[in-house]
Amino acid sequence: MRKRNTRSYFCILLMSFFFAATKEVTAEGNYRIVAHPSVNESSISKNYLRAIFSMRLRTWQNGLIIKVFVLPDDHSLHHKFSKEQLNLFPYQLRQSWDRLVFSGTGQAPTTVSSSEEMQNRIKNTPGAIGYLETTYINGEIHVLQIK
Repeated sequence: MRKRNTRSYFCILLMSFFFAATKEVTAEGNYRIVAHPSVNESSISKNYLRAIFSMRLRTWQNGLIIKVFVLPDDHSLHHKFSKEQLNLFPYQLRQSWDRLVFSGTGQAPTTVSSSEEMQNRIKNTPGAIGYLETTYINGEIHVLQIK
């Protein structure tokens, strides 16, 4: 009886690891990092992306001012993006932004209320960057590859 329970637990554990691994792989596939077409870069590194979204980097390499757009802290896409791309929890990002604002050394990114607003703001703001579900991406927005 004991050996049977051990096998059952092992199978359940193995299956949960399998489902967690497949979920992780597909989670990154349903959104992209996007920018205004005026952004000349086609790919950026994770460190560069982290510097942009932590508001430490203020201009693109062509001199254009970076305008960062994010979804609300409690939005599921914001959670995915923060954890998968920046390796930070949303509350860590918020603490970093609040520190910049309260110390007077920087600004927080602009928070948009929905993916539709994110799409409109990025396509109409030169130098803009954000993240969108793939269903909202069209030819008017530049997709950045992350290395």
